[in-house]
Amino acid sequence: MLDKVVIANRGEIALRILRACKELDIKTVAIHSAADRDLMHVRLADEAVCIGPAPSPKSYLNIPSIISAAEVTDAVGIHPGYGFLAENADFAEQVERSGFTFIGPKADTIRLMGDKVSAIEAMKKAGVPTVPGSDGSLPEDSEEVHKIAQRIGYPVIIKAAAGGGGRGMRVVHSEASLISSIHVTQSEAAAAFGDDTVYMEKYLENPRHVEVQVLADGQGNAVHLYDRDCSMQRRHQKVVEEAPAPHLDPEARAQVLQSCVDACIEIGYRGAGTFEFLYENGGFYFIEMNTRVQVEHPVTEMITGVDIVKEQLRIASGMPLSLKQEDIKVQGHSFECRINAEDSKTFLPSPGTIKHFHAPGGNGIRVDSHLYNGYTVPPHYDSLIAKLISFAEDRETALKRMSIALDEMLVDGIRSNIPLQQEIMKDAKFQEGGVNIHYLEKKLGL
Repeated sequence: MLDKVVIANRGEIALRILRACKELDIKTVAIHSAADRDLMHVRLADEAVCIGPAPSPKSYLNIPSIISAAEVTDAVGIHPGYGFLAENADFAEQVERSGFTFIGPKADTIRLMGDKVSAIEAMKKAGVPTVPGSDGSLPEDSEEVHKIAQRIGYPVIIKAAAGGGGRGMRVVHSEASLISSIHVTQSEAAAAFGDDTVYMEKYLENPRHVEVQVLADGQGNAVHLYDRDCSMQRRHQKVVEEAPAPHLDPEARAQVLQSCVDACIEIGYRGAGTFEFLYENGGFYFIEMNTRVQVEHPVTEMITGVDIVKEQLRIASGMPLSLKQEDIKVQGHSFECRINAEDSKTFLPSPGTIKHFHAPGGNGIRVDSHLYNGYTVPPHYDSLIAKLISFAEDRETALKRMSIALDEMLVDGIRSNIPLQQEIMKDAKFQEGGVNIHYLEKKLGL
């Protein structure tokens, strides 16, 4: 088992990692920016190192500073959490080259799955269902591009190969605007990602966002932890997640779960990962793989009883996967509401000091948060301040428990999106289950 781990993140996920390390008797090093010296996990860690000023490029994205923190504390591993450098292949490579263990996949795997074109090629080879598309980057010949679009069928979507987070995408409904849309997307991609490579896919008009959680040890063993539905989104940012995904075609579900396990073995995957799909009319279509732990991992933990972060740490220690597929059963249903420091109507960030924080409780309620009375939410980072998770023996009861917990939760001193979450829980279509990825934006009139 790893002896000491640097937690290369902040907020709720840093505290989540710290707790997992403590359960495994792993010593912890909390790195932090000057603005984050009062974070809960910084107070609780065995050691803490300030790695720079508040701006992320000078702290949480500063690779030399993070590796130096590992060196001076004599740590052996670095856990990147999610966001920041979690899917940065160069970071993973530098960590390993410096003699430390990167708690995640190998750098080559991150690169493979980080490039959308190579990821799709790898998934096709492994038998994972994909969206009909250009099967690679688009050629420069306009005539060939038009032929590809005709074969796929309009509407199509142009995507940046190096894109992510909803950027570098453009929907095209007709032949007339195809070439100009490609050029615009290429320019945007070059500016945002330093790579103007783009590809084309069929645009699914009313899909759901369904993802599959996997664990693999890089030693030929892999399992899936079933699926989640993350369709309640605003501007490609998830707001509510649930597990398992409701109303899926059973045969299609079984096939896609197995294909994800097969793909992990095919690419030699190591660690926790998530295959993301669009789901429409009983069909799954791969869009990307996240090579890290996800924000919404708790809903999967609740229905399977598997501690995903502890499994990451065990795998990174070189231990073979302790779980077999037949050991993993789905029991009950779970929801997660992301609680953000933002205005519920305008979505403007709302940093400031927490005057009073009350976490709800009761049967089947879990709160992952770094908040405490007197803590100041800084303006420099993501607005996520808590994850409220409910669990019950069935979806209806889990939904009721979430509504009750949202009514109990108090975050005083700043604005939060709790009112929006309360509204979503009372929405009739959401209560039925199976809304598409456009539903929330249409509901909000965006």
